[in-house]
Amino acid sequence: MASAGCKVNIYERGQSAREASWAAAGMLAAGVECEPGEENLLKLTTLSQQLWPKFLQDLSIDSKQNPEYRDEGTLVVALNHDDATRLDFTYNFQKNLGINLEWLDGHEARKLEPHLSPSIVAGVYSCNDHQINNRLLLKALEEAFIFQEGVIHENTEVTGIEIYNESVKGVIIDNSLIQADVIVVAAGAWSNNLKGLTQELTPPVRPVKGQMLSLSMDPNIPLLKHVVWGPSAYLVPRYDGKLLVGATIEENGFNSHLTAGGIFSLLEACWRVIPNIEELPINEMWVGFRPTSRDDAPILGATNIKGLVMATGHHRNGILLAPVTANSVSNFILTGNITKEIEPFSIERFSNNIKH
Repeated sequence: MASAGCKVNIYERGQSAREASWAAAGMLAAGVECEPGEENLLKLTTLSQQLWPKFLQDLSIDSKQNPEYRDEGTLVVALNHDDATRLDFTYNFQKNLGINLEWLDGHEARKLEPHLSPSIVAGVYSCNDHQINNRLLLKALEEAFIFQEGVIHENTEVTGIEIYNESVKGVIIDNSLIQADVIVVAAGAWSNNLKGLTQELTPPVRPVKGQMLSLSMDPNIPLLKHVVWGPSAYLVPRYDGKLLVGATIEENGFNSHLTAGGIFSLLEACWRVIPNIEELPINEMWVGFRPTSRDDAPILGATNIKGLVMATGHHRNGILLAPVTANSVSNFILTGNITKEIEPFSIERFSNNIKH
């Protein structure tokens, strides 16, 4: 929007880019993360996955940051016969949807990643599921936004939205009205806390807590090169030697405590996949809150209020869906046209399920 010449202000309740996007692992995994019931979502995630190279090319015009896009692919592994049976079911489900996957036996999986446990019996390789360093990406986006004269207001919480005659008037900050022609609700897990919206317009978004940690590898001889998913956790290698380990899935509100059980479960799950991690120093541990809608799919585009636009509820796909979200939401604001790919993800899909 800023690069199109619009005057854009971001109001951030805390530090800019320090919530779910900062806490993420940066996996661009439309394929291996697709689950039964997400067939329609797969169309959107696959499109966004394909948009990533162009998105980064455009970003590089206004930012000197390198977000470290990596295209080695993703490997999903099975530790025993039961894991392999479940993996075979998922593999066939995803293959039937047209996802490009390759089945590997244990030996073939260890050829890709020699440090995998000898107990690995099978694997699935996805060549199209890549990764981005999400924290470097956020720095690049901030730099590009400011270069295009966008303004970021940190530690400035929007407490409400003012609407008059079915049009937005502006946002409420410190009991004062800041006028705006268009308001994009992109408040992540906090999106349903905004006052001034009717029940039908309040995004049904809740926080789903995730604990994560990172370990420190030798960047010259890393334990992993691919993103690797085990039965209960994933590992994401970075060029600087960090190895991200995630993530728990907890319905625990905005409880930001790291727990011994959560961290232990992640470490144990990854140790079973890569036993050599036990020698690695712990670099960092953190908690994030996935913005999760009632059906785990994003809430995008127009509402029945003029100037009120949604871009929230991305659950675990916020980084992956960044390009398609940016393109479709900005296109709607500039032209008034809803692109067909986001039509199924309007907030209106929830209107028939509201309990009075």
